[in-house]
Amino acid sequence: MSEENKKVENPEELPAPLLQFPCEFPMKIVGVKADDFAQQLVEVIQKFDPNFNAAEANMKESAKGNYLSLGVVVNATSQEMLDNLYQALVDHKYTKFVL
Repeated sequence: MSEENKKVENPEELPAPLLQFPCEFPMKIVGVKADDFAQQLVEVIQKFDPNFNAAEANMKESAKGNYLSLGVVVNATSQEMLDNLYQALVDHKYTKFVL
């Protein structure tokens, strides 16, 4: 192994974080078609972003009509908040995946 590969990263040399908080963070949630799809997911989002405006969410139906997607922009206050929101959305019974 070369000396380059053995180098231990110094915290001072780590790259800057990609996101600076707080920031607006776009997300897309794709899930099963259900009458209360948007309402259920907005409730999850509002637990993490109490000021989230549901009127700004954009819902679309898939080409075959089997799935719905909900495009949202959340006010992310930290990486931990984003991680917890993402996990809560992924864990929801209606969700297939989150982008």
